[in-house]
Amino acid sequence: MAQSGKGKLNYRCPSCFMRDLDLDMFYDRDKQEYYCIRCQYHGTEEDVRAKNQLARFRYGDMMRRFAMEDFENFDD
Repeated sequence: MAQSGKGKLNYRCPSCFMRDLDLDMFYDRDKQEYYCIRCQYHGTEEDVRAKNQLARFRYGDMMRRFAMEDFENFDD
């Protein structure tokens, strides 16, 4: 999940993002991996991309408009 705008591509921490925290990750060139300063998550670019893809299910219907009729048939 990249940050919009110009410049270098920034990835969001998948661990924090699943808890609704939107934090950019930092890149360690020596280890060639990304890391989060809040939760100590670290991983390669492929690992970060795969885990961020899992987080996308939360926002799958974000652009869909729901009507009250869509919820009338739900059992409590």
